[in-house]
Amino acid sequence: MAAECFFYIWPIQHNMVITEVKDKASKKAFLDVARIIYKNDDNWVCPLDNDVEAVFDPKKNNFHQFGKCTRWILRDNNGQLIGRVAAFINNKKALNYEQPTGGMGFFECINDKAAAFILFDTAKNWLKENGMQAMDGPINFGENDNFWGLLSEGFTPPSYGMNYNPPYYKAFFDDYGFKTLYEQITNHLQVHKPFPERFYKIAKWVTQKPGYEFKHLEVSKIEKFAADFIEIYNDAWAGFENFVPITYDTILESFKKNEAHYG
Repeated sequence: MAAECFFYIWPIQHNMVITEVKDKASKKAFLDVARIIYKNDDNWVCPLDNDVEAVFDPKKNNFHQFGKCTRWILRDNNGQLIGRVAAFINNKKALNYEQPTGGMGFFECINDKAAAFILFDTAKNWLKENGMQAMDGPINFGENDNFWGLLSEGFTPPSYGMNYNPPYYKAFFDDYGFKTLYEQITNHLQVHKPFPERFYKIAKWVTQKPGYEFKHLEVSKIEKFAADFIEIYNDAWAGFENFVPITYDTILESFKKNEAHYG
């Protein structure tokens, strides 16, 4: 699988209605858009509604402390849901770029270029009104471990939290003027297929090296494991341009969310 994240610099209108999500009914409609788009796609893995809603809830997403976000749904002339999009500004990252940069994400749309461009325009205009000059997308209002990137090849069932989309989305982004910012490859491993013998030899050699130890995560010590994860994560990404180190609160929030799902 390969996913791409795009970068767009500012350089229609159809008879459709776009509405900002502000109440219970529009929140439900926002979630329902994806179910409509993928109703005949067996590969799609529906995210938990609570996980999506948590992104937009200041009580559950600490990024609201230093940023803001909003979202919209798009309907056709008959009132049928045909698309959605969200826009975000992370003040800790926005001004790290030469041009103040916001983000857009949670984009879903029927196979209609005009509808897609209305959604892109809406996110772009909101970002411009809030001082941004460029936008990254599709991204999440949070770290890049969930709801991040545009799938461009390898349309197979995704890992949970990894973005999945129809193949026709790529043309929407290209035609609108987005440019590829980076590419990310995701690999699947068949856990029931035996590893080559050399893997076992390497693993044994590493486990016997002085100063190394391997542990399963212990829920009772989750704060310590979170701190260790931050050290490794920030060191690994330190060389990337415009990287902002992950915070303890953010990773602890992520750990506890996963604990709730799988613990």
